[in-house]
Amino acid sequence: MQRLGAVHSSAAQALSLVVLVLQLLTQPPGADSALRYRVAEEGPPDVKIGNVAADLGLTAGTGSGDVTFALESGSEYFKIDNVTGELTTGPRRIDREKLPQCQMIFDENECFLDFEVSVIGPLQSWVDLFEGRVVITDINDNTPSFPSPVLQLSVEENRPIGTLYLLPTATDRDFGRNGIDRYELIQDGGAGSSSARRTSGGNPITRVDGLGDRRGRSGDNAGGARSSVFELQVADIPDGEKQPQLIVKGTLDREQKDSYELVLRVRDGGNPPRSSQALLRVSITDVNDNSPQFERSTYEAEMAENAPPGTPVLQVRASDRDIGVNGQVEYVFGAATESVRRLLRLDEATGWLSVLHRIDREEVAQLRFTVMARDRGQPPRTDRTTVVLAVRDENDNVPVVEIRKIGRIPVRDGAALVPENVLVDTPVALVQVSDRDQGENGAVTCTVVGDVPFTLKPAGETALPPLPADEAFDRNKKKYFLHTSALLDYETTKEYSVTIVAVDSGSPSLSSNSSLMVRVVDINDHAPTFAQSVVEVHFAENNSPGERVVTVVATDADSGKNAEIAYSLDPAANGPFYIDADNGDIRATGVLDREQRERYELRVIAKDKGTPSMQGSATVVVQVTDRNDNAPKFVQEIFTFYVKENLLANSPVGMVTVTDADEGENAELSLFVEMDGADEKRAGEKMEGEDGEKERGEEVFSIENNTGTIFSSASFDREKLSTYTFRVRAVDGGEPRKTATATVSLFVTDENDNAPSITSPANESYTLLPPASSARTIVRTVTAIDSDTGPNADLRYALVGGNPFRLFEIGHTNGVITLAEPLERRHKGLHRLVVRVNDSGVPSLCATALVHVFINESLANATLVDAQVI
Repeated sequence: MQRLGAVHSSAAQALSLVVLVLQLLTQPPGADSALRYRVAEEGPPDVKIGNVAADLGLTAGTGSGDVTFALESGSEYFKIDNVTGELTTGPRRIDREKLPQCQMIFDENECFLDFEVSVIGPLQSWVDLFEGRVVITDINDNTPSFPSPVLQLSVEENRPIGTLYLLPTATDRDFGRNGIDRYELIQDGGAGSSSARRTSGGNPITRVDGLGDRRGRSGDNAGGARSSVFELQVADIPDGEKQPQLIVKGTLDREQKDSYELVLRVRDGGNPPRSSQALLRVSITDVNDNSPQFERSTYEAEMAENAPPGTPVLQVRASDRDIGVNGQVEYVFGAATESVRRLLRLDEATGWLSVLHRIDREEVAQLRFTVMARDRGQPPRTDRTTVVLAVRDENDNVPVVEIRKIGRIPVRDGAALVPENVLVDTPVALVQVSDRDQGENGAVTCTVVGDVPFTLKPAGETALPPLPADEAFDRNKKKYFLHTSALLDYETTKEYSVTIVAVDSGSPSLSSNSSLMVRVVDINDHAPTFAQSVVEVHFAENNSPGERVVTVVATDADSGKNAEIAYSLDPAANGPFYIDADNGDIRATGVLDREQRERYELRVIAKDKGTPSMQGSATVVVQVTDRNDNAPKFVQEIFTFYVKENLLANSPVGMVTVTDADEGENAELSLFVEMDGADEKRAGEKMEGEDGEKERGEEVFSIENNTGTIFSSASFDREKLSTYTFRVRAVDGGEPRKTATATVSLFVTDENDNAPSITSPANESYTLLPPASSARTIVRTVTAIDSDTGPNADLRYALVGGNPFRLFEIGHTNGVITLAEPLERRHKGLHRLVVRVNDSGVPSLCATALVHVFINESLANATLVDAQVI
């Protein structure tokens, strides 16, 4: 360990530090063992526990502040003087019973709190850490208590003397000498008490004589002797606790006395001791001391399957030597499965077992269960017996014949497909026969009926090994191969019906049969062929659904089914076609559209109906030819164009786009401009030039075929006509011709070519304004209009003359003239205001107006005013 110390000017201080460092360096590794203390729980703050500095042997440097102490952990309950190293309790009270680590310990030295203390050198030039432990000692601060203030105990009558009953134990959160020390049994009403506590001589016993006898009986004399009934005994149990026990010491007769009330007290060993008590109520109960007894431990019987419901099967009997309810016996199922309870009924009073539902031996061969006899005593006593019922078989199942495929011979829908070239003695099917009955009822024989070239042979020549008796059903399951017994000839006989009959050995016997159709299959060795491997056909679009496109034919050298051909299209061919499987007609399933697809390539498959089937193929190429089935189509239904007014004549005003999905002359387009007569006349009148050369009704717009560009024949004046609407028609060159139209909306945008016009007031008018008028009085409103639109018609008003006194103001946007300030005598007379109106066009246009205001009380001199205005 390396220590770094601060340099001090004082030699004494340096010497002290050297001594302290040497003490720490010589501290044994187990120094934490020296920091072990004890303190009692529940103590007040600042209780001295110990001095860490002294216990660590640190003397030099302590007390001066050069070496200090600090708690690194444990400060929740402790505190330390950082100079002297004095360890004391903190402000938080220590409750030993609430410390989590002390909840389940029973050794006083095992309840402790650990802490860590650090020793810090000058200026923290070095630090050392020590661990410590404080054992928390117990004080008697908890009272022992019972789980309930009233304790209940039931004691049967006639219990032998010495019978012991465990009583509820009390609990005390303290332990050791502060824990439970003794139990006491007190006579009812406080007549007396006895105590029992563990001594070194064994288990002490406290006797209670005549406790709690409240029922005064005839013949009792005051102060007379009472019989001993109960005693209290306290036993030591292995975990160190004490178990109070009540011992019967006298005869208990419920008919004479049915209850006792005692007081049980518990004390701890503290100083002073703490105690509590509970009322112990002892109830004397009647005794059911005889159990029912079955006549036999096991009942065995046999019952026939399919017995009708209600059929009696067996009666179980039990007797009970008790009388009354203690001797009344009832019967119930004990360990019984759900199937037992579903199939059998047990009479509760008589013990008769009868059939509840019909029993099928093939499902349940034996029923094994227990029946319980129970008396009506409290508590009831029981006895059990085992019942074993064997279900006797009846011949109620017919043999079952199952025919399945074997090897490579397929069996489909009850028919085996056997090639005609199989060898004699070839197995063609597997036959399995079984019978669910037992014994002779399930022994089955099986034969082939009729004159057919087939026979049955066991599946496997080795004999089956013996089976256990409980596997008798498997003995009645046999397997056979159905073999050919002669050559098969497809041309002679194409199919055989083979009937197999199975008969059991029951009395009377039952039988069943099953049939297998054997179809002789011809051998197929030729594939269909086409005359041409590639067939090309031209087929016009817009056909009718189902219209024939072409017929393909294939031939097969085989005969019969092997020569019957079915046509199909390869699923990989993507197209709206289907083929007639019988005659090879290829038809269109829908309407073909050349504009969507021009060419289809189909792979036709000709498959014969042999087994295995053989096939050939050919390719059919369908070229879809065009028809004039698409009208021209404008990219928009309405074309909207904007042009400036005053545009030069024969200038382009817009362009339309039109397409035709057809090809060739069917897609050659001609474009025309169409206007209604009234619209054309109106447009011609409005667009007539100043020289008057354009005649009325002359064509206003024209269009180029190859570009779709629209031209105007004259310039535009928005103030005369701002909107033109006409149609453009496209006509293709097909037969019959198809057309399309689109609407063209032409909007003439404004140019600032009109100056504002003053509508009021007239220049020769005037307004009388009384001298008493106040400021903000409305004098007159100037109104103007502009034929243009938008900003070109956005008007602004301004006073530009005739206002030397600045008496008047005008609204820039509304033209309202108001009085700016109060009038004076010198303001009387006629005022001629000059108002200029500007639009917002570029460049701006304007107009001026004269507004006359006559300030006077009246118009007595109106003639003079009129003369001045003019």
